[in-house]
Amino acid sequence: MVKDWRGLAEQGARVWAGCRFPVALTGAGISVPSGIPDFRSPGGLWSKYDPQTVCSDWALENNPRGVWEFLLDAVQMFARAKPNAAHKALARLEERGFLQAIITQNIDNLHQQAGSKNVIEFHGSCQKFYCNGCHTEFDPGQALQLTFRDIPWKCHRCSGVVRPDVVFFGEQIPVQALIQSQDLADRADLLVIVGTSGEVAPANTLPYIVKRHGGKVIEVNLGPTNYAGLSDVRIDGPAEEVLPFMADLIIN
Repeated sequence: MVKDWRGLAEQGARVWAGCRFPVALTGAGISVPSGIPDFRSPGGLWSKYDPQTVCSDWALENNPRGVWEFLLDAVQMFARAKPNAAHKALARLEERGFLQAIITQNIDNLHQQAGSKNVIEFHGSCQKFYCNGCHTEFDPGQALQLTFRDIPWKCHRCSGVVRPDVVFFGEQIPVQALIQSQDLADRADLLVIVGTSGEVAPANTLPYIVKRHGGKVIEVNLGPTNYAGLSDVRIDGPAEEVLPFMADLIIN
C-alpha cells in the first residue's frame, strides 16, 4: 500500500531539486527514531526533571549536583544514539550538492556523525565540555566515565563546575550561530523544516525570513505545528522514511 505522504513528498522533491541554495532546519523530531525523545514529550527528560532547577544558569550556580544528575542521564542517552535514515539522507544530499547547510536546534551531534559537514548548532553541543568558571576545556570522553560518586564534575584548576557547551535556560544563543543562521536564511531559496514544531525562538523565525524574500518552505513533521499556512509543501510523515524517499528522487 502506497503511503499517503508519498505524493506530497514527490511534489516536495521537485521543488527541492529546482532550488539553488537549499538549507535545512532540524529539531528534536529528527532524532526521536535514534532513541532521543523530545525533551518536552511524555518520557522526555523534562518529564523527569524541572529544567529550571537542573538546566539553567541559576542551577549551575546553585544546584550543581542536580545539574550533573540530569547530565549523567543525558550524556549516556546521547552516547547510545546513532544517526538514523533521516540524518543520513541529509548528509547524502549535502554531499551531492543539494543541501548547503543544516541549522539544528539539537545538541546530539548526530548530523555530524551521519556525515554532514556544514552544521550550525543553534543550541550548542554535548560533544564539548568546559569549566563554567575559567573556561578550561575538558575531554568529553571523561563525562561518560562519571558516576554519582564523581558529581558534580569540578575543574581541577579553579573548582568551577564543568558543563557541556550547550545553551542552558537563561543563557543567550551563541552570537556566531545567530549570525551564520541569519546569513543562511537570507541566502536560502528553500528552507526544509524537519522535526521542529516552531515553538522555540529565535530559531522559529528563520522560515519567515526565507519566505519574506521569496524563498520556499518544505515541512516534514508529524502532526500539527506552528507553521500552518506557511509551508509551500507540508509532508505529514516520519522523517526517517520521507527524507530518504525524497533524497532518492532528487539525486536520481
